[in-house]
Amino acid sequence: MRSTQLTVRVQPRASSDGVLGFLEDGTLRMRVTAPPVDGAANVAVCKVLSKVLGVKRAAVKVTHGKTARRKIVRVGGLSEAEVRERLAV
Repeated sequence: MRSTQLTVRVQPRASSDGVLGFLEDGTLRMRVTAPPVDGAANVAVCKVLSKVLGVKRAAVKVTHGKTARRKIVRVGGLSEAEVRERLAV
């Protein structure tokens, strides 16, 4: 099964949820309204990415950086090219 890893820079407690685009180093910038407490921001990141990418919520998982703003997120079922195409902002 295909899967892709993304480096994501998250801004918690933002005014709205959304994907802001890629930085020059390939990091995806996102914002979520959830606070960084008890994993709420991680759940929000997965929920927003699954909606934007059109995959099931279970296919998106934070694998590294659970307590940091910079996270590694695995997206199952999509190649890197498909992820970048769907995230074109």
